[in-house]
Amino acid sequence: MGLTNEEEEEVAWKMGKGLLNPSWSENVKGITGVIFRQALIFRKSSSAPKLLDSVEPARYIVDLPLNIASISTANGLTNSTCRKSFSCGNLTDLSFPFSLSTQSDCGIMSISGCDAKPFPRIQLLPGGDWYYALQKPFNYTVLLADAKLNTMLTQHKCQAFNNKFSLPDSPSISFTTLSLHNFFKCSSNSNNTPYITQKMSAHFNDYELFSLIKLPIDPRSYDGDLFNLLVPYFLVEWKLSDDCYHCHYGGDGGQCHADKTNKFYCHKDAKTTKRRAVWLFLAAGFGGVGLALITCLVVYFIWCYQKRKFSPSRFLSTKKLSDIFKHDVEIGSIYFCVPVFSYSELEEATNDFNSSRVLGDGGFGTVYYGKLKDGRDVAVKRLYEHNCKRMEQFVNEIEILTRLRHNNLVTLYGCTSSRSRELLLVYEYILNGTLADHLHGQRAKQLSLAWPIRMNIAIETAGALAYLHASDVIHCDVKTSNILLDHNFSVKVADFGISRLFPNDVSHISTAPRGTPGYIDPKYHECYQLTSKSDVYSFGVVLVELISSMPAVDMNRHSQEINLANFAINKIVKCAFNELIDPSLGFDSDTKIWEMATSVAELAFLCLQTDRDVRPTMVEVLDILKEIQTSELDNEKRAKIVAVPPFPESENLLLSKQVKSLPSPNSLSDKWFTCSDITSTTS
Repeated sequence: MGLTNEEEEEVAWKMGKGLLNPSWSENVKGITGVIFRQALIFRKSSSAPKLLDSVEPARYIVDLPLNIASISTANGLTNSTCRKSFSCGNLTDLSFPFSLSTQSDCGIMSISGCDAKPFPRIQLLPGGDWYYALQKPFNYTVLLADAKLNTMLTQHKCQAFNNKFSLPDSPSISFTTLSLHNFFKCSSNSNNTPYITQKMSAHFNDYELFSLIKLPIDPRSYDGDLFNLLVPYFLVEWKLSDDCYHCHYGGDGGQCHADKTNKFYCHKDAKTTKRRAVWLFLAAGFGGVGLALITCLVVYFIWCYQKRKFSPSRFLSTKKLSDIFKHDVEIGSIYFCVPVFSYSELEEATNDFNSSRVLGDGGFGTVYYGKLKDGRDVAVKRLYEHNCKRMEQFVNEIEILTRLRHNNLVTLYGCTSSRSRELLLVYEYILNGTLADHLHGQRAKQLSLAWPIRMNIAIETAGALAYLHASDVIHCDVKTSNILLDHNFSVKVADFGISRLFPNDVSHISTAPRGTPGYIDPKYHECYQLTSKSDVYSFGVVLVELISSMPAVDMNRHSQEINLANFAINKIVKCAFNELIDPSLGFDSDTKIWEMATSVAELAFLCLQTDRDVRPTMVEVLDILKEIQTSELDNEKRAKIVAVPPFPESENLLLSKQVKSLPSPNSLSDKWFTCSDITSTTS
């Protein structure tokens, strides 16, 4: 499905005519979900030829050869000679697994034509087809376009529906696609409602199915013509395998490879191999001494163990423990210090996990409403898979929640045994849904979140996070869909599956990619290191959502403002608060709401700083929010604590207004200014 020379010239001609102008954001219509795994669907222009009408569309399964054995290092390039990041045309901040085609051995996905028009081209795997790389909207995703498929659609060629697409899956990287729709190729026609509107598979029982294909669609453009239903745009999500991640980002820094049998191996350069040989030599040299020392230690510990084993105090202690844990975990009452439920008990409580009981879907499982035999309403999380990774998240959430007690953290009632047929977690049932649902979801039309309620939500969430950090826990996935609200709109922070214990004797935690697009600390993608300031950044996005009622990621916004954090920063540095704050809050008729909302916006700005040292701690955030709520944040405190550090745009604005920067605390920055100064100067 590559591009011919004629098709490339046609795309370039469209670019010259302005039909591919990336700034035409009004032609873009996006759909995002709770975890941003919904498809990106875009409206086609009716006045222009249907070739790349928009630069931010969706993608579907592509046909790539499985010749992945060619992922090798022919030129011997390694991490030491490869650039950590680079830009190519409209794509910026590219890093592994991307690489320039001139240094294809530095990565897995090759990019070429950085200076070519209309867009650079990308090859997902060596030996595969080339596509136009339109944009990298957020991490681990890339938007592609295939002109050949577009030509088939615009020319109404039935061949467009005969393509059977599949994604390659190498031992180094895997690809998934979004926005796919099932099409049934049947042996007879039907005058019934078009299949696209049907949601129940039973509707097709009367028809003989020949085959099933998956294609990307835009259901809003469907007018009875299937060629107008399909879109030729691609959104690809990639994920490095654990082997490749540890190989490339490990201490020695290797390259990911596949041999002729498609088995993974990690290639290290000669220097690394030599260094490893030196270590092996040293290890062998000290091996004799070390072995003797270990033998002595083993003998000593065995002696200590035997001595303790037969001591009276040890016997009594063991007896007490056996009394506490006398029940088998499958039929007993405790596990990790929480009650254990049988699978059948929770299956009955959720009515066999009926789809009508679903409360929500997350990245790791589905949550169901249930009612226990004792009358308690509960929320039951059913993890998607029963494997080592899910077991780690299962145990991690139990371990963290059992050691924490806070009014604004969700309560864990119990779980199933780790040997149960499925991993199930049982929580208290919070009946008022999530904060995301009230801000920009199905409950947003109720307008139930007045400004005082939003301030309380911000304070209670900040208090819960400050408590977590004081308990050496990093949440790692702070977002509005993980903030539950009870009947009084009190906060319950939930979902600790990917949270991490943070010992107080370390400065950071190194970990593989985790979190939700739109909320992830940008520094995290540079070094994959977590600190408590990572939660502060995510909470800054939550604060912006509270004052704007906008989602964290919205494809309807300009390409540079798809992420709400970028959108808010652009508005705040220009002091355009009226374009950021939700007008339904009534700030136009209540100056107190306006003052508090702008103060919260400035606090959010501090939380969203790229430099982690500039961000406040959650304790400081909590104190500032309380001062804003009680109107104790006077102008002097606002200038010192919630001031806005200068950005390039703000410096130009200051020069145009001839406003002098105010001095600020040494702990933050050398220059500061506040929007109130610009406003007063202008007036």
